[in-house]
Amino acid sequence: QVQLVESGGGSVEAGGSVSVSCQASRRTIGDFAMGWFRQAPGREREFVASILWDKGVAFYAGSVKGRFTISKDNSKNTIYMEMNSLTPEDTAIYYCAFKRQPGEWGERTEYDYWGPGTQVTVTV
Repeated sequence: QVQLVESGGGSVEAGGSVSVSCQASRRTIGDFAMGWFRQAPGREREFVASILWDKGVAFYAGSVKGRFTISKDNSKNTIYMEMNSLTPEDTAIYYCAFKRQPGEWGERTEYDYWGPGTQVTVTV
């Protein structure tokens, strides 16, 4: 079992920035990736970004590419995401997710563990 603890988020004005982080309670060699999904009211949970533990390769949804940056610290089992140029459309609960096996990094069903989520609200 892996527990995920998210921190950060909050309320920010449009055009501003906010960061979130997520620490995993444990990680073993071979664990594949961690990432972020988000869910806005009335919408499906959608992929935002992920990063591979081993190679550090990052993947982004088209809607956030160039604005969001995901990074990791293997020694702390922690990932981070810096979100810039935020718009009200970025308002959502952001969920950290942990994926043990290789596979589709953009599919939520591929992830094994989830954090409780942290709210990001972008105001005009």
